[in-house]
Amino acid sequence: MTTIEQLRERVHGEVITPDDDRYDEARAVYNAMIDKRPAVVIRPANAGDVMAAVDHARENGLDLAVRGGGHGVPGFGTCDDGVAIDLSSMRGVRVDPRSRTARAEGGATIGDFNAATHAFGLATTGGIISTTGISGLTLGGGIGYLARGYGLSLDNLISADVVTADGRFVVASDRENEDLFWALRGGGGNFGAVTALEFRLHPVDMIYGGPMFFELEAAGDLLRWYREYIADAPEAFGGFPAFQIAPPLPFIPEDRHGDTFIAFVACWSGPIEQGEAALKPVHDVAPIVAEHVGPMPYPALNSAFDGLVPPGLQHYWKANFVTELTDDVIDAHLQHGPNVPVVNSTVHIYPINGAVHRVGATETAFAHREANFATVIAGMWPDPAANETNTKWVKDYYAATAPLSESGGYINFMAGDDQSRIKDNYGVNYDRLVEVKRAWDQDNLFHLNQNIAP
Repeated sequence: MTTIEQLRERVHGEVITPDDDRYDEARAVYNAMIDKRPAVVIRPANAGDVMAAVDHARENGLDLAVRGGGHGVPGFGTCDDGVAIDLSSMRGVRVDPRSRTARAEGGATIGDFNAATHAFGLATTGGIISTTGISGLTLGGGIGYLARGYGLSLDNLISADVVTADGRFVVASDRENEDLFWALRGGGGNFGAVTALEFRLHPVDMIYGGPMFFELEAAGDLLRWYREYIADAPEAFGGFPAFQIAPPLPFIPEDRHGDTFIAFVACWSGPIEQGEAALKPVHDVAPIVAEHVGPMPYPALNSAFDGLVPPGLQHYWKANFVTELTDDVIDAHLQHGPNVPVVNSTVHIYPINGAVHRVGATETAFAHREANFATVIAGMWPDPAANETNTKWVKDYYAATAPLSESGGYINFMAGDDQSRIKDNYGVNYDRLVEVKRAWDQDNLFHLNQNIAP
């Protein structure tokens, strides 16, 4: 067993305990519905500090939570009476423009990553909110605007630095520790604490796109158009429909602030001069009430909705993969989507075809390569007193759409009460993931996640 004093001697970063003035700030996570009190929060300065933290948890028989960007809705980045590793002090990103690669530390956000890569006119698939951690995003999949053209974030992962359950530092790639590398790409945080990730980059600088708001009456037409168009659209065309209450933004007529719309957020990453023509098909679906569309730096679109989802909201999400947007699926969306309760909440239907489909179901741990869409019903609201009402909206929506969807869903969109879906979520790769888990974490030290029991 090691003591806190011995831990402090090994760690160059911060070691924060309940008697520290910084403790309440350090223990907070993105989802304000999660309120836990770790025995210690460690903010490592380097991989050696992470090794010390893992050793401390293992040797003392304590729960171990690992937090990258901290956006995980279930609150797996914290725990009661255990060890919480907060990687937010490790946010460096180094770009090699010659090889078109970038190495990001485990606490880097999408915003950190984009800021570094955009300076060279390069990018890789990120998420939709720039404050999301790139490590958690990637380990679970990595769905974003560029997925149809360049694959998931994990499809662009070249290697990962990992601190394993026995406190060792290893590198996983297609050349060493290949079984671990396979499992990291979709298996989440089950196999170790990832302290750095190396990515392949692509020439994406300016994009043409932005949000468009249509009247709710056009929702059926828009979803049916989207279903048909996205099947064989140019792979430089990314974007998704969303049910969204209009925030008070300057490009939206003031008398429409607070109204509910069906929106489409588009991203054309091909030649910028083709952008207007590329977005014409969606423009032609129905009259547009408001839009903010045009050429912009890729990071600008990737951070456009950050203001709607600040830290401290209550969160409850549900999600499914969908192979086809059938008429019945669309009818379920038309029934529940317009009831989105607050401006922060939303429903997105992401396209995951194109380049995502060119990777086989068993080539990485992300199994659901047959799905064409990833749907998330994201309940997010500020007032804890409204928890019951807002949670009910998510559950009712999910109950209507789940029977019409695949049995599995996207790990990164799962709630804390989705553990019963583990086998479905990992699909055909579940048994192999169990084998890798037994090899690398037999005692399930890394169990605060969508857990693969060894």
